Amino acid sequence: MYDEPAAEEEQLVYDEPAAEAEPGVYGEPAYGEETAPEEPAPDPEMEELLVQMLAEGTGGEPVPEAQEEMVQNEAIQNEAMQDETIIIEESKGEEEEMDMMDMEEMELERDLEASDETSVITQAMTITGDLSTQGSVDVIGTVNGNIDALGKLNITGHVNGNSKAAEIYAESAKINGEIVSEGAVKIGASSVIIGNITATSAAIAGAVKGDIDVRGPVILDASAIVMGNIKSKSVQINNGAVIEGMCSQCYADVSPTTFFDEYKPEPIRKAKAKQGEQRENKS
Repeated sequence: MYDEPAAEEEQLVYDEPAAEAEPGVYGEPAYGEETAPEEPAPDPEMEELLVQMLAEGTGGEPVPEAQEEMVQNEAIQNEAMQDETIIIEESKGEEEEMDMMDMEEMELERDLEASDETSVITQAMTITGDLSTQGSVDVIGTVNGNIDALGKLNITGHVNGNSKAAEIYAESAKINGEIVSEGAVKIGASSVIIGNITATSAAIAGAVKGDIDVRGPVILDASAIVMGNIKSKSVQINNGAVIEGMCSQCYADVSPTTFFDEYKPEPIRKAKAKQGEQRENKS
């Protein structure tokens, strides 16, 4: 027998050469593929700001620079509040000083007594500005300003301004301004007054355009011309006087309204009394 031929020897398997690496697998850029841009280096200032924001948002303590800035802002606010407080206190102090000065001036005015001296403004003299004196004044010329005298004021010239004195007499005078007297006022014939009159008594023989407020009696002579309202305790109007306005004796001892209220029927009187009580309660 012939020996069978030996089995064919297994063919040796040789490793095939490794396939080429696919492009882009090991970091090499693929064909036609753009490389990714490199990330920029972090900015130190931005990182510091971000850390500060995170610290403030999470309740942590701020960075030293931010803490220093907060302290400076707080100091500025405190200084502003202190300055405002000082200004308010200074304004209050100035108001108190002004009040004290006003009170002292009022007390000085009360303590001042009228002097026996009399100043004379001659016919050829013209004064422009306010005039104040502790004595009396005779105005024969012209005064363009206010007059304040503790004594008597006699006017036979022209006055363009307010006049205030213990007593005021005007004869053939031309006055454009208010007249205030602590005592009597006498307006002679041919005198023209354009302004209100306030006094304790008044005798008028000239022309007055303005309201007359007198706590005492008012006498209107035959030559008097009054264009304005009169408030007084009593009024005597001589025949020939001309009045254009209302006349009220509101300072009289007897009130006409009260007098006639007594003659009204009982229901009306009660209603009036009730209205008066309501007005007093409201006031």
